Amino acid sequence: MSLRKPPHFHVAIAGSGFAGLGMAIRLKQRGIQDFVILERAEDVGGVWRDNTYPGCACDVQSHLYSFSFAPNPGWSRSYSPQAEIREYLRDCADRFGIRPHIRFGHSVQEARWEDGLQRWYLETSQGPFTADAFVFAMGALSEPAMPKLPGLEKFQGKLMHSARWDSAYELSGREVAVIGTGASAIQFVPEIQKKVGKLVLFQRTPPWILPRGDQAISERRRRLYRKLPGAQLLARWLIYLSGELLAIGFMYPWLMRLVQRQALRHLERSVPDPALRAKLIPSYTMGCKRILLSDDYLPALTQPNVTVITEPIREVRERSVITADGTEHAVDALICGTGFQVTDLPMTHHIRGRDGRTLAETWGGTMKAHLGTTVSGFPNFFMLQGPNTGLGHTSVILMIESQIEHTLGALRYLDARQLAAVEPVPEVQERFVQDVDQRMRGTVWTQGGCSSWYLDATGRNSTLWPGFTFTFKYRVEHFDPADYVSMARRALADTASRERPREVAHA
Repeated sequence: MSLRKPPHFHVAIAGSGFAGLGMAIRLKQRGIQDFVILERAEDVGGVWRDNTYPGCACDVQSHLYSFSFAPNPGWSRSYSPQAEIREYLRDCADRFGIRPHIRFGHSVQEARWEDGLQRWYLETSQGPFTADAFVFAMGALSEPAMPKLPGLEKFQGKLMHSARWDSAYELSGREVAVIGTGASAIQFVPEIQKKVGKLVLFQRTPPWILPRGDQAISERRRRLYRKLPGAQLLARWLIYLSGELLAIGFMYPWLMRLVQRQALRHLERSVPDPALRAKLIPSYTMGCKRILLSDDYLPALTQPNVTVITEPIREVRERSVITADGTEHAVDALICGTGFQVTDLPMTHHIRGRDGRTLAETWGGTMKAHLGTTVSGFPNFFMLQGPNTGLGHTSVILMIESQIEHTLGALRYLDARQLAAVEPVPEVQERFVQDVDQRMRGTVWTQGGCSSWYLDATGRNSTLWPGFTFTFKYRVEHFDPADYVSMARRALADTASRERPREVAHA
């Protein structure tokens, strides 16, 4: 009985959200058909498939939160709701012929570079695959982070995270506790407040909140965008430019204090009670934590069935939450709006490079990558939404598309020269990381006086890009062979040759 070889592809992509689908679409547009998407769920969509909590929507305006090569003139609102974004991704998968390349129900459990075979070995929940190149496109917002509270495992009521919402559980008339006041909570709290009997909101740190100004896009305007694509492109550019202006405030915190005035006026208009308002005023500079957009969150907190608790939680019991002052809050359900595992992605403990070490071991507590995309010691490994590619002011899809183009450039380089693999020169990667860290100094994320999920266990901001998206695009979009070492195919040489690739242009 002979063992069958696992299916082999030129490129394997993990994840079918914006990053994975975008990568796949651009591969097809470049004439590369030999690829597979490994998706753990039964449909595409990533975070926009998984997050179904009430009120879920994007906080970047619709016309910018879409692929540049696939505009959608049919957005119904200036800020798209979750279902519409998910449908957009489904449509992209169909329109560009990506579905035949997707293996649904295939969760990537282990990935390792096989140096002898010069390929990636991927163990999935449905069996193994191999690939010449591995594109990690699972994103940073895929694994929910549950709070570490004493007694949480003993809670006998309904416990759920916002990213794993149980719509079958009826909240009407219930006594509900919400832990967390981040981007998800400010969207679902106003929705569930209308239904629940009592809502207890446990707030550790209040967020800075600006008016959202969401509104419907008229059918007349949508017809205009269909007939004149240039009109939609202009709208996209105007949204883009306004976002990039906000980036200046992140780099120069004193400017953010000017924007804070608008947020304080919004708070004063929304919350008449001075005692409640005092609880909701942040003590850090705006931008240090994620800036949130909402018109209905603050008014919801003023309703008679809502109580905002700022005392720390001491423990959770079978049917209640106990705060540090000893007060017991009886609750039927506990909803955690506590974000995601961003700086310690679980999958990084299961991806192994040339020396057998995992990505997590290689990083040693702080994520580092060349151009946020490739990692020394991990040949033909490309991270979309990798270290220092996050944003606080505009659409992350702009960053993803730059990374995709970089990855395509690397693949073209490999194919044109019949090479097996590339990986970044260690010194080049380190210079890039040092440059990012240098530019991070003095920004609101390091000088704003807060502790945020942007910072990892070492205190380093390894998640965000400290600057404009156009500077990232300029640095990342073009693949520069001088930044990489190459590995010759063993079919062309007895042993792997690891030398700096030489271009005539560099001679």
